[in-house]
Amino acid sequence: MQILFVGDVFGQAGRHIVREHLRHVIEENHVDLVVINVENAAGGFGVTPGIAEEIFSLGAHVLTTGNHVWDKKEIADYLQSARADGDEQPRRLLRPANYPGSAPGYGFYEGKLGNSQSYAVINLQGRVFMGSLEDPFRAADTLLEKIQAKVILVDFHAEATSEKIALGWYLDGRVTGVIGTHTHVPTADERVLPNGTAYQTDVGMSGPFDSVIGVQKELVLARFLTGLPGKFEAAKGDPRMCASLIECDGLTGKATSIRRLMLGE
Repeated sequence: MQILFVGDVFGQAGRHIVREHLRHVIEENHVDLVVINVENAAGGFGVTPGIAEEIFSLGAHVLTTGNHVWDKKEIADYLQSARADGDEQPRRLLRPANYPGSAPGYGFYEGKLGNSQSYAVINLQGRVFMGSLEDPFRAADTLLEKIQAKVILVDFHAEATSEKIALGWYLDGRVTGVIGTHTHVPTADERVLPNGTAYQTDVGMSGPFDSVIGVQKELVLARFLTGLPGKFEAAKGDPRMCASLIECDGLTGKATSIRRLMLGE
């Protein structure tokens, strides 16, 4: 079984590059499951229902988010609709599972592919150098008690590399993959841990690399040089799609390989 995870889609440039490459990457690698992080897809900050539906239409099975999930106010109603009327598509747009239970939406999704292969995706957010949420380690334990699928992918949206690596070791052998998001810079530490969990500290950003992690360089430099606040705007130049391709055994959920991808125009 092949799983494709696409890193943080950032703004219009990110949506463009994913639209350009996603279908051929799926076809060339015989991808079965597609998971995409979209928390920066709307102008670099948050995601709207319309943009989520656009990315679903490209072939994504599940969309994940992170600390910017609430930046577009209309997304809360969209996530809540998954609880209210059972609409399947909003149910497949996740927010971090370690938000309080009263938050709109869900932090995991369990489903089946067209070939009846079962799978689950868990979205978690770190606590080091980030907002104060519930413990992601314990949240993972709780969810794994509920999930029946053997193939389980975790998007850990976190700042600290130590926290990400720690969660990878903590979940080794219990999930198929732990993929880090949030820093927008791809790491070269992809590997399969001893008990069969694929791991990468950060898959990187799908967006404009002629930027400072997606934002126009001049605006970020002004902030560093003057210390004055200013509005950040998404950059557009040199878009690239960063992703990770995981191969696993669909029966056991054990990963056998993980490979980094970076595709430009």
